[in-house]
Amino acid sequence: MYTVSSLKAELNERGWRLTPQRETILQIFQNLPKGQHLSAEDLHILLQDEGEPISLSTIYRNLKLMSRMGILRELELAEGHKHYEINQPSPYHHHHLICVRCNKTIEFKNDSILKMGAKTAQKEGYHLLDCQLTIHAICPTCQRSLLPM
Repeated sequence: MYTVSSLKAELNERGWRLTPQRETILQIFQNLPKGQHLSAEDLHILLQDEGEPISLSTIYRNLKLMSRMGILRELELAEGHKHYEINQPSPYHHHHLICVRCNKTIEFKNDSILKMGAKTAQKEGYHLLDCQLTIHAICPTCQRSLLPM
């Protein structure tokens, strides 16, 4: 799990610095309840509610940066825009099952998916940052609503 000091060290290594905005964004994601995902807009509203004056464009830039660094996972959820969550180490690694009608999202674990991703990356000489499977489906409740009466 990333700490402020590990984020600072990695940013410095890449020639960037730890800004107060990056630190705040990291802390928000570290403190999110398990299973909660935030879009850039959700994060912006949350920060505004907490009195943090971080612009939406700054949020977008930092979410992209932290995703490329492997700190955050970028998720394509059913709403059609990206959501983010903290990238947990492999014991907490999970995937998503999403209903395309009501957007209900279920997280599930499957170690074989992660192992296959890691093996493929290693074979090709890549350093694995993330491996995720997102399944888009229709949940049982929405299936029942589709049935003719």
